[in-house]
Amino acid sequence: MAETKSSQSCSVPFCSNSKKKQPYLSFHSFPSDESIKRRWLCAIRRDEGVEFTVRKGSSFVCAMHFTEDEVRVHPQSGRKFLTPQAVPSRFSWNNWGEVKSHQTRTAESTVCYKQEEEPVEMECVDVALPGQEHDYNSRPPPGALDEALEKIKELEELVASLTISRALLDRWCVSDEDFKYFTRFPNKNIFFVFWRSVEPSASNIEYWSKAEKIGNSTAEKEVVIPSPKRKMQLIDEFFMFCLCVAVGLKERVLAEIFQVSTSTVNRIVITWSNYLSFVLGSIQIWMTKEQVRWTMPVKFQRDCPNVRVIIDCTELRCECPEAITLHSETFSAYKPHTTFKGLIGVAPCGAITFISKLFASSISNKELTKQSGILGLLEPGDEVIADKGFLIQKLLEDVKAKLIIPPFKHCDQFSSAETERIQAIASLSILVERAIRRVKEYHIWDSPVPLTLADTVNQMWSCCCMMANYQGPLDLKILER
Repeated sequence: MAETKSSQSCSVPFCSNSKKKQPYLSFHSFPSDESIKRRWLCAIRRDEGVEFTVRKGSSFVCAMHFTEDEVRVHPQSGRKFLTPQAVPSRFSWNNWGEVKSHQTRTAESTVCYKQEEEPVEMECVDVALPGQEHDYNSRPPPGALDEALEKIKELEELVASLTISRALLDRWCVSDEDFKYFTRFPNKNIFFVFWRSVEPSASNIEYWSKAEKIGNSTAEKEVVIPSPKRKMQLIDEFFMFCLCVAVGLKERVLAEIFQVSTSTVNRIVITWSNYLSFVLGSIQIWMTKEQVRWTMPVKFQRDCPNVRVIIDCTELRCECPEAITLHSETFSAYKPHTTFKGLIGVAPCGAITFISKLFASSISNKELTKQSGILGLLEPGDEVIADKGFLIQKLLEDVKAKLIIPPFKHCDQFSSAETERIQAIASLSILVERAIRRVKEYHIWDSPVPLTLADTVNQMWSCCCMMANYQGPLDLKILER
């Protein structure tokens, strides 16, 4: 409250290593009567303002500044109190030092002012006072507080850096089964292998709201748009994203779990969807011919040795748009609902090696295959296994590839060779169906995708497909049946 000398103030009790007994000083709080309080302030030569404010219960004046006639002692408790009209009058500037007692001379001080966070009314405090005189108008010398300010800044930075790492993650994910349910990673080790691979660059990501402002801003390039301050640890943000896509928790639930607003949840989920889609999209997942051949199961080597990829389409439900045109484009005849449609390619070893973007469900399999870009990855002599609904033989012939589909039904009965071929192709096609099931086990796809995420659904789709590869190889024993 009041400014005092940094090394000569008695605003707080002093500690002393002297073996001599120190005097006991009591302190009296300021009176509540305004007229008496003003007389006190005038007596101690202080004015209330920015640097000095009298606070009830925490502002005191030393009892040595009052005469003995103004001090009374309670007969039962022994506590000291002042008379109603008592005003401090013993100071060095009015020759108080000439009349002070021997005990006061031992203290070698004249003025004592005390202000503490905890009120100490008329309490005796053991005080060891310095020898140099001081007064209530004293100010710390220049630079006396610089070291303290530097220490405070250092401690503030230390507190800011002290975080409980993975506190929320540790509470939710204890066993490998917990990690598999809440994140879709098979165990704790795989989760942290993935996290350590994305953490270095994740520390530099900008929130989606800033990216949107930069994209829509018409200001000059020199103008810096600050990113919203991060309210959570990076790993908790990633865990929030996992709970959103893997468990399918809604924004309101995530906001309650992480104690943030729903807008913060939306911003984090969109940011991480775009970030992971960009990072994982830079990984080369399309396998070369040599890689496919080295990892090809025996059944493929026997029945379809030149297969490069197995493809199939899947549909994801979305909310019904109000516009009639958009509703008709996204309405699926296969599923009586509005959906998005995407294509997935799987290598014979079971790994997802191709992911298309999502299209309106009204698009045909043939047109989707053409627009997906997979034709540009195929090489002469490659074989592609697909369902009978993929009428893409002409498209594959243009790139000198071959389509393998089950034979179409005809008037005559299937021959034994055709039957064996149908069974072989069906057993091999199971791989892509299993891969699609893994992707759809991310529970965000259990309910229709809200239209508010329409601009982010492609990123979420690619993230789920890419992270599905971290679940390990598919069970290839199904091919031996």
